[in-house]
Amino acid sequence: MRRAHTMAFGSELSGTGARFALWAPTARDVTLVVDGADHALPEAGEGWRRAEVPGVRAGARYGFRIDSDLVVPDPASRFQPDDVSGLSELVDPAAYRWGDAAWTGRPFEEAVIYELHVGTATPEGTYAGLEARLAALRDLGVTAIELLPIADFKGTRNWGYDGVLPYAPDAAYGRPEDLKRLIDRAHALGLMVFLDAVYNHFGPAGNYLHAYARTFFTERHQTPWGAGINFDGAESGHVVRQYFLQNALYWLEEYHFDGLRFDAVHAILDDSERHFLAELGETVRARLPNRHVHLILENEANQARWLERDARGTPLQHDAQWADDLHHCWHVLLTGEDAGYYESFADKPVEHLARCLSEGFAYQGEPFKTLGDHPRGEPSAHLPPSAFVTFLQNHDQVGNRALGERLSQLADPAQLDLARAGLLLAPQIPMLWMGEEWSASTPFLFFVDFAPDAALNKAVREGRRREFKSFAAFADDTSVIPDPTEEKTFRDSKLDWSERERSPHREVLAETTRLLALRREHVVPLTKTAYRGAAATLPRPDVVDCTWRFAGGTLRFVANLGTREFGIDPGAARTVWTNAPDPARALPAWTGLFLTSPAE
Repeated sequence: MRRAHTMAFGSELSGTGARFALWAPTARDVTLVVDGADHALPEAGEGWRRAEVPGVRAGARYGFRIDSDLVVPDPASRFQPDDVSGLSELVDPAAYRWGDAAWTGRPFEEAVIYELHVGTATPEGTYAGLEARLAALRDLGVTAIELLPIADFKGTRNWGYDGVLPYAPDAAYGRPEDLKRLIDRAHALGLMVFLDAVYNHFGPAGNYLHAYARTFFTERHQTPWGAGINFDGAESGHVVRQYFLQNALYWLEEYHFDGLRFDAVHAILDDSERHFLAELGETVRARLPNRHVHLILENEANQARWLERDARGTPLQHDAQWADDLHHCWHVLLTGEDAGYYESFADKPVEHLARCLSEGFAYQGEPFKTLGDHPRGEPSAHLPPSAFVTFLQNHDQVGNRALGERLSQLADPAQLDLARAGLLLAPQIPMLWMGEEWSASTPFLFFVDFAPDAALNKAVREGRRREFKSFAAFADDTSVIPDPTEEKTFRDSKLDWSERERSPHREVLAETTRLLALRREHVVPLTKTAYRGAAATLPRPDVVDCTWRFAGGTLRFVANLGTREFGIDPGAARTVWTNAPDPARALPAWTGLFLTSPAE
């Protein structure tokens, strides 16, 4: 089985050579450079320039000379062996022989997602290093891994959100065929592979689009990263939209990813009659009707409109959204923190938690204090639990802390036990952050590598310290905040897999594995039947009692988040999990239970 995605952008091998194409509407003159030789790149209308070059083979290095001066890489480059400013490599995508011809994915209800950063997930920090760990993740009970962005970024270390070449998997982790081997092996083990894609901005170093396609951006829309991407421009919008639509299809077809997570879609600003997010979801659904392909959003606006289902419960556009609200509730309850956005959940965290468990969003149009009481969210109670990806930690919630502490370093272990069960046995789609399954001791810190640009490195370093100057813990001394530009900061963030064999990590790993086995046995069979709705009550201000109804039966979660015992009568329901000594008598502080009942 060989795979290749055909598109108007970039380069493509032919029987006699290769075709090269560049959209350069604001360049005066463009020359194609292949292995040191110049070739004419004639105009082809509407800003396009194309040329066929005979005799060119895979492995050739090429770029585009703009206005007789700057040589830039292909914005649709499939590989950058010499980083973002080097020449692009001509890749033959059909050279790799896939072994997963029968793989069509897995239903989303079966998903247990493991979010990871390739560079720090293993000591090697490569696709090959990660491939060697896949069997362990399968044995844990994970069914999908989600890679932080791998689009080519400046330097050798980065979270991935500073990518500038969306089609080129970064060379720091290996070659394209190494990534394909990783995905191939994952499929052989029954694991789905998702990729984090960034369509709201480009990184601050190595983006050359302004040199020849200024209309790719627009001043009409402003984002936290500057001028917005021109998704709705009268002259450029169609090409810009296609650039990202084709990118999504490229990863799903050529690399056989099983799904994409779209970063911060609230920052994709589009005044078109048909928003880009709608076109994105509908395009993927129409293109790949016979595969389980899953599309996940990160959306601070909590817009339920993108998650709607048809009469059969099938997503019309996107499968799910990261459920930040639920994370914030658990975090406030576990840590007592109430700064920043946690302030909007600290007033009544148990009530907010109950609503998240039963309805998805805590805020569904109500004033949000953190946004100056501006309304946030849309009604979401009609959506099934599978429309929400839930988590206690992720790369943002750990890495955006000054010292990169994990939740296991901030919360009481016994209380975290209850929250872990609440995450892994609830019917939403659970996600673990790498190392969370054994309460890894290593931090996940913010790191970049913009060398030799000393000015940009300095700006990032000083900006990071300014960001935390207002925190009491760092008001007098920000020097303790790790320097994001130092290689040590990156190395300190690498997981230590040997911890899995030592106490107390060994016990946490065993409990996580047990919970995921219980989920597979008792919860997933319910969630794969039709959803009938949910209801949550607060029998006491510090107790949550939530029941989800499915065609196959019911699932109930009762949690005592207070300091006094709470009496409960489980009745004839079957106890799937509890951490209470005698739940039939009472639930002590910070204990709970999950119950199942057959369909009536």
